[in-house]
Amino acid sequence: KTVKSVLNYLQNFDPNTSIIVLDRTARSAEDAANSLNVEVGAIVKSLIFKSTNNNLYYLCLVSGDKFISLKKLSLIVNGHVEKALANEVKDQTGFSIGGVPPIAHVTSPTKIFIDYNLNQFNAIFAAAGHPHAVFETNFNILKEITGGEEKNITE
Repeated sequence: KTVKSVLNYLQNFDPNTSIIVLDRTARSAEDAANSLNVEVGAIVKSLIFKSTNNNLYYLCLVSGDKFISLKKLSLIVNGHVEKALANEVKDQTGFSIGGVPPIAHVTSPTKIFIDYNLNQFNAIFAAAGHPHAVFETNFNILKEITGGEEKNITE
């Protein structure tokens, strides 16, 4: 069901898009990179953060070999942020951690920020709603389908 909602979202954008089903799990960027035989940096991590002041949620799409900078993100959103808890991620997105895609969430995030480091790869891979499912895209299409803003959000 969750993978189907991601596929429908993608195919509304491009009918030729498909989901890649992996033999091994892609719960982590390292797992996904190993399964796909690509660099860890080509994996898109979909991370949810929340503002501690006003309960706003932010989706950060980060290169698999990078770590988010809470300081940079807090400055961008002009308020203190922290990583959302697993149940909050599920409530906000409709997906469980390890399979959260950058699209097709049940609740749209307040803002979406895309790590500029993803732009160095011709092909990038993002979760498709399940730990064994991903889709291939590129930086420009990811920006277009998410409406995300390119930012320096990593350490």
